[in-house]
Order: sequence, then structure tokens, then C-alpha cells
Amino acid sequence: MFAENDVLVQSLAQALQKRGLVCSSAESCTGGLVGAMLTAVPGSSDWYLGGVISYANSVKAGLLKVSGDDLARFGAVSEPVVRTMALGACAATGADAAMSTSGVAGPGGGSAEKPVGTVWIGWALKGESRARLFHFDGSRDEVRVQAARAAIEGLVSWLEEA
Repeated sequence: MFAENDVLVQSLAQALQKRGLVCSSAESCTGGLVGAMLTAVPGSSDWYLGGVISYANSVKAGLLKVSGDDLARFGAVSEPVVRTMALGACAATGADAAMSTSGVAGPGGGSAEKPVGTVWIGWALKGESRARLFHFDGSRDEVRVQAARAAIEGLVSWLEEA
């Protein structure tokens, strides 16, 4: 089903295993797609511990320890929220690294400030976090796939830098 992503996922697997690390995920707009892509590759249980699908803000706050103040002030689709989501995924699973996604996949739900296709992606690595804003085009499914791939690519890039 996700064979077209095998090369990308294998590069993540190699980067993690080379460093003796494991990862996890925290997903909102991608709804588990990152985890599905990762677990489509045989042997992923060696380096992927699992993830949290935190579609509701109450789950972001409860399981991932996102601040209610950040959710109220910046909204779920924001840099501080995805940074905390990634760190929260590490804390919840015991992972060394994590990816997080929160965005507006569409077709509705967009605003002038955060139009459809707006996605914040966060990453955590050994207690540090970073995030990046993306603007994807296409249908709901296309936005979600692009976001999931960008989350994985971003973690590969950070591991290769480290």
C-alpha cells in the first residue's frame, strides 16, 4: 500500500539504527498516516515504538502535555504546539526522536490566516525540538500524504545533521 515510500522509510530506519535510536510520532491532520507509512516496512518494530493520534485538543493536552495556554493563544496548527507534541511523543513512548503534524488538510476548515494546506510539522531529538511551516497543495488526501512524507524527511535530515 505504501511501497512508494519504502526508500524514504528505509533511509529513516538506517539513520536511526546507525545511531542506536528509536522514534515515535504524534499526529493530528495526518491521522496516523506517518505511523502507517513507517510500519509498512518490515522490521520497523526495531526502530519505531508507536504513536499518538491526537486529533482533539484534549488529547494533545492530556497525552502529549501541550499547554492549554498555547492551544488557546496560538491554536492547534502552530509552532509551539507541534514542538510540544513531538517532545510529548518522546516522553509518552520513551523514544529518542519523534515527528508531529498539525494542520488544515481541507477541504474546509481553512481561514485567511491558516488556509487549507497549512501544516506545521515538529520534530524532537534527544530533548531538543524544532518545527517548520509548510503550505501544501491538493486534495485532503494529497495534503495528508505530503505532510507525512515531509515529517519523515525532516527527521531523516536532522539525524543526518547530528
